[in-house]
Amino acid sequence: MSDEAQSSPELEAEEFVEQRHFFEGIQAGLADNRPMQEILKSVRDEILVTTKLPMAIDFMAAELRHSGQFHPAMKRLAHYFTGFQTFIVESAEDDRGRFDFQTGLEILKYEVKLRADHATPQSLFLYQFETICRHRLKYDNGFAAMAIDPMYDENWRQFLEVNRRRIGLIDIADMIYLRSEHYITQQKRRGGKLPGDDYPTLFGEREGRIALANRKRDPLLLFSALQRQLGYPKVPSKKKMDEELFLIPQMMRRMERMEARIKLLEDENRGGIDLSKFYEKEGRPPKFGDFDD
Repeated sequence: MSDEAQSSPELEAEEFVEQRHFFEGIQAGLADNRPMQEILKSVRDEILVTTKLPMAIDFMAAELRHSGQFHPAMKRLAHYFTGFQTFIVESAEDDRGRFDFQTGLEILKYEVKLRADHATPQSLFLYQFETICRHRLKYDNGFAAMAIDPMYDENWRQFLEVNRRRIGLIDIADMIYLRSEHYITQQKRRGGKLPGDDYPTLFGEREGRIALANRKRDPLLLFSALQRQLGYPKVPSKKKMDEELFLIPQMMRRMERMEARIKLLEDENRGGIDLSKFYEKEGRPPKFGDFDD
């Protein structure tokens, strides 16, 4: 299995708390129109050194100097960042899409808070699924990223793998209802056939009842009802903002990427790329093995 496809054991809560601070720090720095490398250095100095995040930031900073993007480093750090986190950043860094980086950071900030507060597979799935629906991200890639999350067991992974091919063919409310305890209750009452052991329930009685009541309706109404009735977390919406204020940091990030690529081309034309400049001055760059216990 490749580095990109490997999943890691669930991290400690303190890692998620520091990740939240990391995403907040990037948000604040971008709002002030500061260069990304400066933001990373500032936030890194604030992160608890007892966590693995400082090493991850070093690796991401090196990748940023190399390609002008974060998601390639996050893919290679699949034993630290989850597949869904990488998917969100990659979607935000896609210049062809309409999903902006600030919104992606806001989503990640609340997702790691959910994990730090001991999320359940149900709450995490509904949060991630609503994120994909609300922001019109790619369902197939999103479900594939979710399936390698250590929060989900084999039953959940099979559920995600099957439904990544069925989105658009099956009603989203039906997808939840058919895997709920309420469906089992209804089948018993009607004397219908019950699902086998290879089709276990993943949602409770109340989730199934709410899903049944929202069949053939806008999926966002289903998510809203689950949030009102059962306290599931809300997904941040794209904030309305002055377009000029939004374009400035976006243009700066694109210019940083272009500068990094032009510099690499110049180095190559001069006879090769000096990889040592991507290393930290204090010593060697972080390696994947540094993250292992």
